Amino acid sequence: MSSLQTAASKIDAALAHLLEHGYAIIENVLSDAQLSTLRSQVDEVLTTERAAPIMGGNGASASADAAMEAYMADSYSVSADELARLLQRVRTTRAAELDTPWPVDIAEVNKTFLHLPTLFDEDLSQRLWNLLNKVDGAGALVEHPLILELVGAILGADCVLSDCSATSIGPGSGGGAWHVDVPLGQLAEPLPDFPLTTQNVWMLDDFTEDNGATRVVPGSHLSRRKPSWSEDAVPDEITLTAPAGSVAMWLSNTWHQSGPNKTERPRRAILCYYSRSWIKPFNDFRAGIPREKAEQFSPTLRYLIGYSAQAPRRG
Repeated sequence: MSSLQTAASKIDAALAHLLEHGYAIIENVLSDAQLSTLRSQVDEVLTTERAAPIMGGNGASASADAAMEAYMADSYSVSADELARLLQRVRTTRAAELDTPWPVDIAEVNKTFLHLPTLFDEDLSQRLWNLLNKVDGAGALVEHPLILELVGAILGADCVLSDCSATSIGPGSGGGAWHVDVPLGQLAEPLPDFPLTTQNVWMLDDFTEDNGATRVVPGSHLSRRKPSWSEDAVPDEITLTAPAGSVAMWLSNTWHQSGPNKTERPRRAILCYYSRSWIKPFNDFRAGIPREKAEQFSPTLRYLIGYSAQAPRRG
């Protein structure tokens, strides 16, 4: 069988599994050399940002209110220091947005508009945002032809990138809450009967039962319901296990959570999150990636991050 036939058969099998079960795994997409380079690049940024956590400016003209602080503390397992930094980023953003208030309570705000923790699980785990501006190898993952064709089959050929980040689930962390992905968390039930986004997780480490691998509930994408924001066990849940270099993919309406890491090593991954072209992306790439850097990207990658994919200035 030719490599072209092999790729096509992988796409067909993954697409069928996605539509029926809400998730799919394609094993061994990355070579050992690619894995080694990506691990090194991601680890360097993880170390740098842990040593100097992102503060986000001074935000002198605005303040984060008590409701915001309580929501963040209740929703995420963050340390006091990270909560303070998180609220500092909120204050800075509010100042930049002319202190414009949301028309709804904080719990009803679309998470696309919210800051989320960089350090979580009481600082055991870590996120890297805006990865395309920090890790040179991330762009190749975003526009990987096999994965992009599969994403396009689900979301349409004009789909865009909504976010590109990395996570390191630390040793001793307890796992995350069950959820569906933005923007479904803010929609009323019944949820749409088609996916709005897809998450694609590039495994930099083996995903195992014990090291914090993602857990999903097969078939939950067909329920048109949201799970309770809880870490409790859910009937029929499974763990997505596969060797490093594999890609796990799930639909936005599939129930999922990160599992507890019972090992002594972190579980690392790069997340490439895509959405239909008419949904506001989770990340404003054009503001976060310098134009001179975007000029070096391929036309495909530039489109995915918003070039020729946003409303033009009219008049």
